[in-house]
Amino acid sequence: MASSQDAWYLSLLGLAEHFRISSPPDIKKCIQCLHAVFTFKPPNRVEARTHLQLGNILLTHTKNIDLARNYLEQAWLLSQNINAFDDVKFEAASVLASVYEQQHQKNLSKSILRRAIELSQHTVYWHCRLLFQLAQIHASERDYELACSLLSVGVDYAHISSAHYTRVLFLLSRCMLMLIDKKFSEVLPLLNQAGHLVEVWQGNQYQKEYLKVFFLVLQVCHYLMAGQVKSVKPCLKQLQQSIQTIMQPTWPSDEVVSGSNVGDMFIWMPKEHLYVLVYLVTVMHSMQAGYMEKAQKYTDKALMQIDKLKIVDNSGILCALQLMLVEHMVMCRLVMGHKCVALTHMANACSLCAANPQLLRSHRPQLHVLLGLYAMSMNCMQAAEQQFNAAILTSQERDLWTFANLNLGIVYLRGKREAEFTALLERINPENLPSHSHSLRAAAYYVLGLQSFFQSRHNEAKRFLRETLKMANAEDSNRLTSCSLVLLGHIFLSLGNSRESMNMVTPAMQLASKIPDVHVQLWASAILRDLYRMCGDPARENEAYQMHCNFSQMLLKDHFQSSQMPEHNLIFWTEGDLPPLPPPSTSSQLL
Repeated sequence: MASSQDAWYLSLLGLAEHFRISSPPDIKKCIQCLHAVFTFKPPNRVEARTHLQLGNILLTHTKNIDLARNYLEQAWLLSQNINAFDDVKFEAASVLASVYEQQHQKNLSKSILRRAIELSQHTVYWHCRLLFQLAQIHASERDYELACSLLSVGVDYAHISSAHYTRVLFLLSRCMLMLIDKKFSEVLPLLNQAGHLVEVWQGNQYQKEYLKVFFLVLQVCHYLMAGQVKSVKPCLKQLQQSIQTIMQPTWPSDEVVSGSNVGDMFIWMPKEHLYVLVYLVTVMHSMQAGYMEKAQKYTDKALMQIDKLKIVDNSGILCALQLMLVEHMVMCRLVMGHKCVALTHMANACSLCAANPQLLRSHRPQLHVLLGLYAMSMNCMQAAEQQFNAAILTSQERDLWTFANLNLGIVYLRGKREAEFTALLERINPENLPSHSHSLRAAAYYVLGLQSFFQSRHNEAKRFLRETLKMANAEDSNRLTSCSLVLLGHIFLSLGNSRESMNMVTPAMQLASKIPDVHVQLWASAILRDLYRMCGDPARENEAYQMHCNFSQMLLKDHFQSSQMPEHNLIFWTEGDLPPLPPPSTSSQLL
């Protein structure tokens, strides 16, 4: 380029940058300066770069996505045939693919990325980045097999290119998708390989710790998805220690962690998001183990962290993490007998989804399940049935189907609807359950025990419930243990065996108080009252009676208040858009 051309180009560029970083920015004048470049009929390199700059600025500072797309298309078209122009060429392809994805034109997005991947094999950073991006799109379409094959290409390419850190990132990303796809037997050798690579890591120690957190998150999720609450504890403790290391003030920025090797300049997610994620898996563990107050405490901390982060970063991943935390709080509050608070959380979850159509699409089945659980707790059995059926219709997750079907089974049993329960039986039979989860299989035995109890087949009920107890005790699933013990206590009371009944109900009450599960406490206190009367112990009988009255009054008061809340009408939402809701409460008001 001649020096005079340099001068006008650099002048316009400098002026555009001045307007961009002004306080407040003058984006209109910035765009005008950049657009003026075209009036000088610049060389292709300058024209392509300017198109890219205009596209990026319009995307960042305006809502004119169509105009941004036009500039990016020009940048990509012009740059494809220019040699040694990688940054402009591949950034244009990557950003344009993201725009197409936002506009629900994923085929165009995939086409551009495939072409860019072909052209980028000589440049490690862009080739890896584009492979990650294309894999992400296929994963969002639930085409996990193709996404995994792209990540596998990335593993080999990074290895050949001596990008050792990125190689493990590709491998762990592949493991993550296989877990999502429930390929549990196939993922184990890959997880073990990744774990070994992290363990023998000789490079940058910051990278090692970062990869370790990613690996441990996947390992913890693998155990939790299998319902192995006890087995996960050592991994979870390691994960909590690792995240504390990463969150130390002396820990470097994410840019330093990714290192100087151009092929290793990636992270899975920022450390602040990792911190929230570790809180989330800890909450998931506390819920499965039956420690409601602990789950509540960790949710408090996580939501406070999200509130801080959202001031400067309202990203989709933070909204998804927030939603999952709030969903867990709905379940937690229902167990504790706080239906009003659960309903407020439920409305907040719905508000998050209403503001984000993608979240609503992915979490709609979970919302229906939670509304079904709330409706059950309110004895609105018809609404509960409709919600669980809506969840089954809108979900493709086997575990969620199983969970919804198990609860449907309880709805049918409580309504004495034997024919419907029998029709459902094949889908909840623990012997051939379409689920990998230990806890769901244990819960299926409990539901069969409940059916046998309602049919007065007491010996069969005891056999099923002892199976639940054995499985629940093996993995410290305290809620299942307490539910099984109190039902066994009820069965022994029905049989007139007061001693065995007391042996079951006493630990059930202790465990339910520790959780706390107010419904099991209510049930157990009623049985204890009858047992003490049978034993001729009026003092303890009266104590159990008072306890029962206290639990009953608390639940009745909460039941009435919940029924008066406008959010209660959510139980009638089974299709279409979410109904209008009152303004959402803040996390500090809720918790």
